[in-house]
Amino acid sequence: MPADDAEVKALLERVRTIALVGASDRPDRPSHGVMAYLLAQGYRVIPVNPQLAGREILGQRVAAALSDIEGPIDMVDVFRRSDAAGEVVDAAIAVGAGSVWMQLGVIDAAAAARAEAAGLAVVMDRCPRIEIPRLGVATPRG
Repeated sequence: MPADDAEVKALLERVRTIALVGASDRPDRPSHGVMAYLLAQGYRVIPVNPQLAGREILGQRVAAALSDIEGPIDMVDVFRRSDAAGEVVDAAIAVGAGSVWMQLGVIDAAAAARAEAAGLAVVMDRCPRIEIPRLGVATPRG
């Protein structure tokens, strides 16, 4: 797991495509705000939510599952409860994602260990919307 700020910054600087699992179409939800922020920073963000599949959130078509996304996924951002994170991490491993980012309060050490064993970078209990400005990350938009 990226243990220090330099590793987290490097991860955020190499990521381009993010699958945001647990995306919401409700502007008052944290996942909506984080998705809007990541899009504004120049990342390609693919919302994932089986209940909203086929619709759009912030102009981006919603996928039902990670397996429905074509092309490489650099990071899977997990906006699910900790008890559901393991299933998302296993799906991220299955599709060959480059990394898994578990949001603030999302903690699953066993899932993190599985992801690391499969070669994925893992960040847990952090938020990219907080880390990008705090670390001075050079985002795709610059």
